[in-house]
Amino acid sequence: ETFEMLIRLAENYTSTLFCSAYRTMAAEAIVHVQEFFTDVGLFLFGTDVSTEEFVNRFFDALFPVVYNHVINPGPTDISREYAECLRVARRDIRPFGNIPKKAVGQMGRSLLPSRAFLQALNLGIEVINTTDHLHFSKDCSRALLRMQYCPHCQGLTLSKPCMGYCLNIIRGCLADIAEVDLHWRGYIQSLEELSGALSGAHGIEHVLLNFHSLVHDALVQARLNGPELSEQVNKICGPPVRKPKQSPDCSFDQNKDNQGLKMFFRDSEETLVNRRKEFISHLRLYRAFYGGLADQLCGNELAAADGLPCWNGEDVVR
Repeated sequence: ETFEMLIRLAENYTSTLFCSAYRTMAAEAIVHVQEFFTDVGLFLFGTDVSTEEFVNRFFDALFPVVYNHVINPGPTDISREYAECLRVARRDIRPFGNIPKKAVGQMGRSLLPSRAFLQALNLGIEVINTTDHLHFSKDCSRALLRMQYCPHCQGLTLSKPCMGYCLNIIRGCLADIAEVDLHWRGYIQSLEELSGALSGAHGIEHVLLNFHSLVHDALVQARLNGPELSEQVNKICGPPVRKPKQSPDCSFDQNKDNQGLKMFFRDSEETLVNRRKEFISHLRLYRAFYGGLADQLCGNELAAADGLPCWNGEDVVR
């Protein structure tokens, strides 16, 4: 949910940029902004899409809009066919300079660890759910029965098993679980490393919330190079073919949405960073959980405390 909120806020920032600085093209541009952040979400939550592909698709779709409203504005809009020619030609003309390439690099570096982190959490849940429902063997069941109830047959209802006896029985019963221990330790170490990759300049928060700045730089570059770009466009697509103007004005209510999201995110930003650190620090406490399960069960619940009479399988001893 926090990742989803982060995507919504980044989309909101980018849409607000168009509404505040490029109002005439905002309605058209915002559609492509929404598509871009939908792709971000799809990638993050496991769909097989390429970051390079959806970043380039965004800038491809943006170029005809920018050409129509910024580079070569006219009293009428460019035709759909002409816009398609511009979209296809964007990578050759490079109206946004190296900004799309920079965006591809940033998205790849930030989204991949975040996606892996979310997938890893789901894997952890799977492991815990699987090991939560164990089917004990008949030998284990008999041994547990002997350990816990045989003293009752002799009227020794208050005697608990001795620690060594308890550990032998429980370790035997949990032999399969103990095999998970090494992999579980490795899993927690990997999560720690992934968590570290989610912070800093390449972290998902920094990259997504600053995407609007990259878009702003791309638009400025296109505007500054307008005359040269027009010449290149004329060579590839010919002179503009226009149709009656249909571009609606900005319909994005930035004030209503933006304030609520910004207020929410002040808490969320803290939550995402702190929650992750807190989660990892708690998880470290359970690094030896599967390997030490028998010790925990006997020490906390099943076995007699030191110095008390205990059942050793045949008699009550100290």
